[in-house]
Amino acid sequence: MDEVEFLRGRVYGADHDDAAPRPGRTYAQLVGGPLDGLLLDVTDRTRHELREVALITEIGRYGPGGRALYERRTGDDRRFDWRGDAPGAP
Repeated sequence: MDEVEFLRGRVYGADHDDAAPRPGRTYAQLVGGPLDGLLLDVTDRTRHELREVALITEIGRYGPGGRALYERRTGDDRRFDWRGDAPGAP
């Protein structure tokens, strides 16, 4: 199993050993980029808060502390499309 296959269906930011989706939670799928296939927990977050997100990742263009930028797909609140990577805060 390669890294991409291993990450698919796991929740971003969850404990590595227990990263499966939880009942009663709402998730959106990250599409493309370094976090492709991961699920983002969007429970209790407003539509406005989730227009775009910058998620910390070590596997993006900027390495440890860098951010992967995702934007909610027009017409599909269950998917966020990758828009690029950004360096972390100085």
